[in-house]
Amino acid sequence: MHTEQWILIAINVVGGILVIGSYVQGFMAHPDSGNVLWGGVPQSIRPLYTLCMIPAALGYFAFSYFIIFRLDPDVVKIGGFFDFRIFLAIYALILFPSALWMPLTHAMLNNPGAGLLWSIRISLAVVGIAALCLLASLLTLDTKEPATAYWAAVAGSAAFCLQTAVLDAVVWNIYFKY
Repeated sequence: MHTEQWILIAINVVGGILVIGSYVQGFMAHPDSGNVLWGGVPQSIRPLYTLCMIPAALGYFAFSYFIIFRLDPDVVKIGGFFDFRIFLAIYALILFPSALWMPLTHAMLNNPGAGLLWSIRISLAVVGIAALCLLASLLTLDTKEPATAYWAAVAGSAAFCLQTAVLDAVVWNIYFKY
């Protein structure tokens, strides 16, 4: 494996621990906050929202497997301009702001303010935009990988975009009440 692949694995391990840790800490510190964290998202769309989380999570594993284990960093060309290192930035912009959502939202619920509200919105927007960049990178990737692995990564990335760029960055923000 190449250095860039190891760095991407490290970003996933550290970022994943931070994301999961922020959720564990948030729910341990605020065990009754589950309903409040929906921020006003109507009951009628919560099942759809929740259902979309499953393909988004599975999609994350599908595109991560493809990117980390199926691509050769020495030959990756994205859009004729970028190389494999673009994935390092994209993953960092997905994972590290994702770890901020839970603590920022709890802080906002405890002490509402415009600064915290915009911090939440910006972190969700960064994640959504990075997810869209990931999908665009996959769609413009010059690869000779088998079609099945590639299209599984694209489909997984699309599901992840629906969750992060649409449901989290747009829908949740529209309905968030504090």
